[in-house]
Amino acid sequence: MLSKFFLIPIKGYQYISKMLPASCRYYPTCSEYAKWQFEFNRVDKALFQTSKRILCCNQLFAGGIDYPVIKYKKPNLILLQQNLKVKYWIVPYEKKLFYIIKNFNH
Repeated sequence: MLSKFFLIPIKGYQYISKMLPASCRYYPTCSEYAKWQFEFNRVDKALFQTSKRILCCNQLFAGGIDYPVIKYKKPNLILLQQNLKVKYWIVPYEKKLFYIIKNFNH
């Protein structure tokens, strides 16, 4: 899958950035935002949203809480029963659009 091509350098950056002081103006951090975008969106849309977010991560913007917004289709009930661990919460935003929020107990 092409999204894994983009996820590998993001995870590498996150590993290295743990040794540096935190500098992102947003929550979730820009790298975490990018990771969630590539996990839930098409590559072109994820790349656009991530680029837009990184360009806004500077002194000209206030920063704050900015969760990724995605289109989401509910999986079959059978799939839900097989995977009981909740990694992300899918919270309604607008019609057919949802916020992605990470479950930190995962």
